Amino acid sequence: MTRLMRPVALVLLLVSLTLPVAADQAKSWYEKGQDAEARQNYEQAYDDFKQAYDLKPKDLRYRSAFERLKFLAGASHVHRGKLLREAGKLEEALAEFRKAAEIDPSSFIAQQEIRQTQRMIEAAKAPAPRSEAAPPGMLERRLQEAQGPVELAPIANLPITLMVTNDTKQIYETVGQLAGINVLFDPEYTSRRIRIELNGVTLQDALQIIALESKTFWRPVTSNTIFVAADNQQKRKEVEQSVIRTFYPSNLGQPTEMQDVVNTLRQILDIQKVQALPAEGAIVVRGTPDQLALAEKVIDDLDKAKPEVIVDVAILQVNRDKAHTLGINPPTSATVALQNNINTTSSTTSTTTTTGASTSTTGTPNQVNLNRIGNLNATDFTVTIPQATASALFSDSDTKLIQNPQIRSVDGQKASLKIGERVPIATGSFQPGIGGVGINPLVNTQFQYLDVGVNIDITPKIHANDEVSMKISMDISSVTGTSSIGGIDQPIIGRKTIEHEIRLKDGEVSLLGGMLEDQQTRSVSGIPGLSQIPILKYLFSQTQTDHSENEIVFVLIPHIVREPDFDAASVKAIDVGTANSIQLRRITPLVAPTAAPAAPNQAPAAAPTTQNAAPAQAPQPAVSGGASFSFDPPSVTQANGSSFAVNILLSGAQNVYSVPLQVSYDPKLLQVANVSNGSFLSQDGQAVVLANRDDNTAGTLQITATRPPGVGGVTGQGAIVTLTFMAKAVGQGTLTISKGGARDPAMQAIPVMGAVASVTIQ
Repeated sequence: MTRLMRPVALVLLLVSLTLPVAADQAKSWYEKGQDAEARQNYEQAYDDFKQAYDLKPKDLRYRSAFERLKFLAGASHVHRGKLLREAGKLEEALAEFRKAAEIDPSSFIAQQEIRQTQRMIEAAKAPAPRSEAAPPGMLERRLQEAQGPVELAPIANLPITLMVTNDTKQIYETVGQLAGINVLFDPEYTSRRIRIELNGVTLQDALQIIALESKTFWRPVTSNTIFVAADNQQKRKEVEQSVIRTFYPSNLGQPTEMQDVVNTLRQILDIQKVQALPAEGAIVVRGTPDQLALAEKVIDDLDKAKPEVIVDVAILQVNRDKAHTLGINPPTSATVALQNNINTTSSTTSTTTTTGASTSTTGTPNQVNLNRIGNLNATDFTVTIPQATASALFSDSDTKLIQNPQIRSVDGQKASLKIGERVPIATGSFQPGIGGVGINPLVNTQFQYLDVGVNIDITPKIHANDEVSMKISMDISSVTGTSSIGGIDQPIIGRKTIEHEIRLKDGEVSLLGGMLEDQQTRSVSGIPGLSQIPILKYLFSQTQTDHSENEIVFVLIPHIVREPDFDAASVKAIDVGTANSIQLRRITPLVAPTAAPAAPNQAPAAAPTTQNAAPAQAPQPAVSGGASFSFDPPSVTQANGSSFAVNILLSGAQNVYSVPLQVSYDPKLLQVANVSNGSFLSQDGQAVVLANRDDNTAGTLQITATRPPGVGGVTGQGAIVTLTFMAKAVGQGTLTISKGGARDPAMQAIPVMGAVASVTIQ
């Protein structure tokens, strides 16, 4: 039994020795943390409080200090990281932000700064933009590329020149042949003549410009077909596609916020079919693909987590009272009284059977018979003089009240903090009595409760440049006394109030002082006359001095915990069409390819793919033989820097309606200056649509000359077009019609032989 008790006793002894040691260590770490916090070294204070909390996790004092410093230490690392990032030290800044996120995992600002710094580091390492996300969906591609759900196949973005005055349908078909797409028209559309002069535009832009000039609109039907109709509201409703989508915003929690988004979609994007479902947290939208793509952008721009801020409020109230009492308080009065043994004498006679008469004497204090007045002397009186008091008293009392609460608020929302008591205040209302003469009315006393103590209301507004505007109302009140009103004791409440608006940077300290009360009281008591003599006044008077000071100082320190989240897509300006029609537009840059097109679909002018078109190389059953192209002149010799003109002639062809061809030249020697219409296709006075597209990198010039629709072809020979070149360098080269032919009014191909011309630049 003794052997069993020894280990138990040893364990108890170790526990009894360890617990006080652990408690002392926790207290020591806690005191170190308090010192570090007083020096505003929040990182060290956090580490010290964490040590104390780990030793005694059940002590609420250590836990509250640890949790409180967690935010301040994280905010300190975030602030240091921002300074490093502004100095260009991105890696060091990222390390600070990660420390902040490790200390306080709930810090949204730390997570945001980590993502932003990582993007900056990646951008510095790889300046070229890279796709980080998964491939975008259909509507996202519409937003990025301004395309509809049905997208056209890629159209070559080489520049073309188009100068024509002709029927709208003919212009659409000509551009469609150059682009390699089919053009369908609404049966109710009535064509009209317009004038188009385009120089150096892409085919995509040409279609948009023609639609704008002719007051029409088009939409893709397939990847190589568009549908053209008159531009009016009724026709758009009939022709344009309608899609539906449900959006689930993650940050719009209030019904009023969702309704604001719905109103924005209706007013800005003219979407009439939109419904908010607050119970489901959803917004259902129906509209055109362009409207849905823009609605997605607007909702994504507005569905942002609201910024948040934590405000450290330090309230310091100091009361200081000093009292001095110095001097001798002499007697200021004397009392003179008769001796108690001075009495009046009266005789009382009583008769008895044995003794006869006897006499007794009685008296009243401070009273004397008139007969005795003449016999009074100084020994018959007493004089009473109060004692004199010498006072030398000094009292000095200080009262310090420190409150350091934290207030967290969402951007634009009021946050309130109330520390104190609720004091009842009586209010009375009179009611009629029971009835009858002489009966007073009844009084029904009611009570209202007033918050007395520290009352703080803060409404923050967080700006994008790490600044915070705050509308502040601070009220410090206390019960200073009571007053009887109508027989009821009512409290007297002293108040100190501040209401103002300030703007501070993140972490900036705002000191609000000036609320100081200084009260001085001096009173003198003593013998008149003697108390005013400079030296004797200390013997015959007493001086009492009271000095009371009451000062309140407020300190406000805002810390942003969540910033406004704006990206480049949120502030990007997007062309959304006109006031009558909402549609996305894609701006395609002019890009010259590095090599000449190798496939017919890359050279649509030579092999158009309209519904009535056929390849130029296809054999035809009934064609005129011997048709050929030629250059006039067949050889050219020019000086460097000069310009010259060359005609392209067609001979031996019959019933010619359209002539598509491709001219190859040496781009090192020559530059195309102009392409003008010849006289062959317009020999009967008809207007000719002339379109061309020049690739000055590959040295290819695609040309299409077409007569108006509904008219027949022409027969004979003549100039199709006139080409003007500019000589760029000395050398020899050729002009070659590498591809080309002719077409009749039925768009059947007419084979035509090519031609070559020599060019010498001196």
